[in-house]
Amino acid sequence: MKTDQNTQNDTDAGLSLFQLLDPEVLANPYPLFRRIRSTDPVHWDMFLHAWVITRYDDVVRVFKTFSADRTPSPRQLSEMGLEHMSPIAALMVKQMLFLDPPTHTRIRSLAACVFTPRRVSVLRDRIENIARRLLLRVAETGEMDVMADFASPLPAIITATLLGVPEEDYEQLKDWSADFAEMLGNFQHNPDRTPRILKTVEEMTTYFRDRIREQHQHPREGLLHSLLTAEVNGDKLSEEEVIANSIITMIGGQETTTNLIGNGLLALLRNPAELDRLRRDGSLLGSAVEELLRYDCPSQHTARIAPADMEMGGKRISGGQAVIAVMAAANRDPERFPDPDRLDLSRADNRHLAFGWASHFCFGAPLARLEGQISFSLLTQLPNLHLTSESLQWRNNLGLRGLVALPVRFDPSPSLRFDESNQR
Repeated sequence: MKTDQNTQNDTDAGLSLFQLLDPEVLANPYPLFRRIRSTDPVHWDMFLHAWVITRYDDVVRVFKTFSADRTPSPRQLSEMGLEHMSPIAALMVKQMLFLDPPTHTRIRSLAACVFTPRRVSVLRDRIENIARRLLLRVAETGEMDVMADFASPLPAIITATLLGVPEEDYEQLKDWSADFAEMLGNFQHNPDRTPRILKTVEEMTTYFRDRIREQHQHPREGLLHSLLTAEVNGDKLSEEEVIANSIITMIGGQETTTNLIGNGLLALLRNPAELDRLRRDGSLLGSAVEELLRYDCPSQHTARIAPADMEMGGKRISGGQAVIAVMAAANRDPERFPDPDRLDLSRADNRHLAFGWASHFCFGAPLARLEGQISFSLLTQLPNLHLTSESLQWRNNLGLRGLVALPVRFDPSPSLRFDESNQR
């Protein structure tokens, strides 16, 4: 029998994703996800006024058929008394992440050319050189904060290169990305943060508008140039569309890869047998990155809108209702992945959902995978690498999962020598 949110037992606050506001739950959300998936896999969250979807097949269905066009327009914000947030909405409604076909298809086809596997493979030597340079800075100290010293700067520098903006701007790009990502990843509207987000949006917009002017005078290869010059059947992107999608690509290229490196290395350090396997057998790097993405994926959930009335898991979902697809829960669905809570770097048939699915599958996936493989190949070779503390703080971001810091120690060396045979 089909039920709706008015007839199900929605008094169980313990099943709400708002539990993630508890630092202990945020540090390990997987018991919560398991409880929702096993108890009520298509769950009406009365606090979020949204359906929470946690089974693998259901999440795939959401990705395939539900609408990504969920950003309130400036007019709608004004009607809700939130007109001060209109500059944020004006930016987001032009970003491909929040668009449906055909608008999404048009922008994605113009942007994806920068991230083809062939073009990304050309970056391999550059990524390796930057990664080695970052590690050599801490080689003699025998300790580092993996997040600050490696996982944050590496993707930021590479993203600057891909965009075609000066590499030395990477720290500013990273700061902006972190601010914007905090808004994207959280359910709750935080009025105290709004002034900072508005300032970030204004600064990012001005920055990319200035870079566009420079491109017109002195073109340089990169995503910005590609978006400005790409044309399909006489159609070109407007300057506002170029700015908006350069910004969302910048954020995606940094936040998820930073968290892949941090979350992944933590998982390896907490599973020393698998860490030793990877150290002994570099051919596992490819499958290892896929398993680390599945095991503790950087992007935990995403929102969609039901396009029409439909049934899912015995529940009636009305057209226009919000749906939250929890990829992190789906990636540990025992009906899809045997023994899902076990880290297995050689796991076969590992079609996880960390990069999404269908038309919104992350077009930056080839680059993220390459950065992950290179990072883990080098980090795992640090001799006697170990955590300095199990007391770790997670970022205040409910959707984009990442550590504030990851302090480690290793045997110091004046000049680390990395085994080239372990590179794949």
